[in-house]
Amino acid sequence: MKRSATENKPKGRRAFLISAAAFIVISILLLGFLQALLVPKYMSFPYDGALVREYYDSEPCHDVIFLGDCEFYESVNPAVIWSEYGIPCYVRGSSQQLIWHSYYFLLETLKYEKPSVVVFNAVEMKIGEVQHEEYTRLTLDGMRLSKYKLAAAKRSLTEGESLLSYVFPILRYHGRWKELTGEDLRYLFSRDTVSCNGYLPMTGTKAKTSSAAPPPLLDPALPDVCWEYLDLMRETCEKEGIEFVIFKAPTDTWHYPWYPEWDAQLKEYAGKHGIAYINAIELADEIGTDWETDSYDGGDHMNVTGAEKVSRFIGGWLRDSFGLPDRRNDPDFAAADEWDEVVARYRAAVGE
Repeated sequence: MKRSATENKPKGRRAFLISAAAFIVISILLLGFLQALLVPKYMSFPYDGALVREYYDSEPCHDVIFLGDCEFYESVNPAVIWSEYGIPCYVRGSSQQLIWHSYYFLLETLKYEKPSVVVFNAVEMKIGEVQHEEYTRLTLDGMRLSKYKLAAAKRSLTEGESLLSYVFPILRYHGRWKELTGEDLRYLFSRDTVSCNGYLPMTGTKAKTSSAAPPPLLDPALPDVCWEYLDLMRETCEKEGIEFVIFKAPTDTWHYPWYPEWDAQLKEYAGKHGIAYINAIELADEIGTDWETDSYDGGDHMNVTGAEKVSRFIGGWLRDSFGLPDRRNDPDFAAADEWDEVVARYRAAVGE
């Protein structure tokens, strides 16, 4: 018996819906594959782009969180602080990380854990606007999609950028197919770990030879937006019962100067709000900094020996100032095995 057109309609509609659903699923999988292929992997230079992502692989039980740019991720070594003092910490940093990036990292961190101390990098007070879109990508590409990432991206948008491209990076990197290498295939769905809890070991040595004076400071005022976000970070920490510290690493060169006028403003701010501000430039002798051996680029940034000295100093200061416990022999500390891996990874990086 011949079926009527009416009887065939449900089957036809079902077949259409199945085909449409299959097309959508295949399209999503294909776009996901292309996005994974085209986004930079940062498994070779610049490694900095891998740092933010690696935080999510760590156990969220850090007593100290450091927020800052390359001054922190090349000066503060959590492996040394753990080995010397048993203080678990993490450096949430990236290249030219701006102060609002640090603020949104802080808010995001509090969704995973509640540290006892947050240490903020003073040099982020210098810059009140995006310098290069590429640096924003190094910072935010590795951040998990959340309202904090979207807020940080929105505040960072440069002319011609779309907020949607931070949700779907393929919109930013669709033309990168010309630059693909074997690295893009090798790290298509997984990555190696390049840092030691946010610290990027730099093993070279280049002595600081120039003592040239920096360019004159035409306007000593630090950007208003930086004061705004500094207040937001401090107030967030106060609300959460977290100690807030401002720290300046000992580096100070013609390329990256730290002017006395800036130093004075932060000292005044810290005194007004009852928080600690440490200018390690003034403490270089106490730290033991030797500019013949402790930098890999002529004094702009610390190498591994310089970072070990800075880390021993700041770790000891944190322990003494806030009574942070030594967790190396704490049977209830869940991440002890992870710290063995962090220390081993650092020692392997420096050839020990």
